[in-house]
Amino acid sequence: MEFRIDKTDNLARACTLQTAHSTIQTPVFMPVGTVGSVKSLDAYDIRNILGADIILGNTYHLYLRPGDETIKEFGGLHGFTRYNGSFLTDSGGFQAFSLSDISKANEEGVKFKSHIDGSTHHFTPQKVLDIEYNLNSDIMMILDDLVELPSSKERINLSVNRTIKWAKESIEYHTKVKNDGRALGQNIFAIIQGGTDMEFRKKCALELCAMPFDGFAIGGLSVGEENALMYDTVEFTTPFMPENKPRYLMGVGTPEDLVENVQRGVDMFDCVMPTRNARNGTLFTTFGKINIKSAKYIRDESPIDNECDCFTCKNYSRGYLNHLFRAKELTFFRLATLHNLHYYLNLMRQMRKAIIANEFAKFKMEFYAKRG
Repeated sequence: MEFRIDKTDNLARACTLQTAHSTIQTPVFMPVGTVGSVKSLDAYDIRNILGADIILGNTYHLYLRPGDETIKEFGGLHGFTRYNGSFLTDSGGFQAFSLSDISKANEEGVKFKSHIDGSTHHFTPQKVLDIEYNLNSDIMMILDDLVELPSSKERINLSVNRTIKWAKESIEYHTKVKNDGRALGQNIFAIIQGGTDMEFRKKCALELCAMPFDGFAIGGLSVGEENALMYDTVEFTTPFMPENKPRYLMGVGTPEDLVENVQRGVDMFDCVMPTRNARNGTLFTTFGKINIKSAKYIRDESPIDNECDCFTCKNYSRGYLNHLFRAKELTFFRLATLHNLHYYLNLMRQMRKAIIANEFAKFKMEFYAKRG
């Protein structure tokens, strides 16, 4: 992996990230393709219509179905899905958190029951990487211990110590694998935990960033805390992260979250929000969100967003999309998802352009002004 900083505007960064499969310009939003598919879209939509250079897959879900060994037989995720951009795969740590009723962490890793058939499985730092080697993802997230917020200091301390322990095991194992001539095109990112406790964030960041990972993520946010606290935590944490490596904020968020955290020095983002909201009829625009199922759009001949040049806005009206949603036509999911993801991806491109022009403050002011 190659990484360079093209331009900075205060803390905001415009960077270029080169993997074995694509060149990624940051700030970047990664559409979520949990099971190797961005819901309602195919590889052509993602690469040729949206122009997305990287998407996210999930180790936990792909391990359970269809299985990492099966995907390996197809040539990894790229051969299996026919998406020729880059893949980042999450480690399964978030699933251990979100499916806590069927999972339990210990010092060795996470034991869980499959949400599909109830079978028992055990993820360790080494096991997670072995799965990701089979998936052949370009960026592999390591196993971490995520906690809900708020949590006690004792639980956050346990989370940080486990995360550091698992990170050491992960980097040692990955180094050995690379020394054996394997996984040479795959990169490994660590995940900084610590809740919203600044001392724990500092401890975790300093310990992890001293290890030779290819990039670093901020995890454990957007899990119930107020936005202002999330922003403060990111602003506190990024100075401890290396300037010459990618910075990734996991699972975030709204358009406002993206703008605020790019301003604080974050390069990479992912979230299900644009795709999930699209399927529920909520569409993002330059001027805020609209609910396309509202009766006021039945005879509306205008596009979703007059300032948008996505495939959907160039070809279809709000009235038609309102009809598709009400008629429960599957076509609606594709057209709405294309629009929402285009909005997110274009927002990142606009921010990159503003950073390079040294006009990020002006961009942010205009962004909020248009949203009232």
